[in-house]
Amino acid sequence: MMADDKARYHQDNADILVFTFKEGLLSAIAHDLKLRVTRFSIAIDEETRAIDARFEPGSLCVVTAMKNGAEAPGALSDSDRRKIEDNVANDVLHPEKFPEVRFVSTSVEEDDGGTGYRVRGRLTLCGQTRDVDFVSRSDGEGQVCEVKLHQPDWGIQPYSAMLGTLRIKADVIVRVALPGLL
Repeated sequence: MMADDKARYHQDNADILVFTFKEGLLSAIAHDLKLRVTRFSIAIDEETRAIDARFEPGSLCVVTAMKNGAEAPGALSDSDRRKIEDNVANDVLHPEKFPEVRFVSTSVEEDDGGTGYRVRGRLTLCGQTRDVDFVSRSDGEGQVCEVKLHQPDWGIQPYSAMLGTLRIKADVIVRVALPGLL
């Protein structure tokens, strides 16, 4: 362990995925999406379990389209990916104005089964700070958690096109996987 007794995670040794879901009259021509945060840091104090996580919102990249919960490789062209990434940055997250998403835990407690943790904390996203809580579980290789975020809670207007007939649902799922943390 490092001298400061903090476990450190980043894009080279952990994974953060964001899942978006389509809706609207023209949703049949759109895709649910799996995106990856490609620049982040997460520090966890070994003694207190305190978490301090920072994510760069401009680093989201499209991994793949999803169909019925499964990856749909080939459903998006490189041009489609670039356009989606541009829309996420410029129309949704505005990283030039809000260059960091930050989570700081307020409590981390082992869950009743001893296989994970109940985490509470404060998430700052697009200049708005809100309480969030979630449970992490061991997947045999580390801890994994999923957090549902309701975009309007942070002042985010979910992406919409074609006069609202094609929209991204207000709720997105963020999945964080931290290998080696059992």
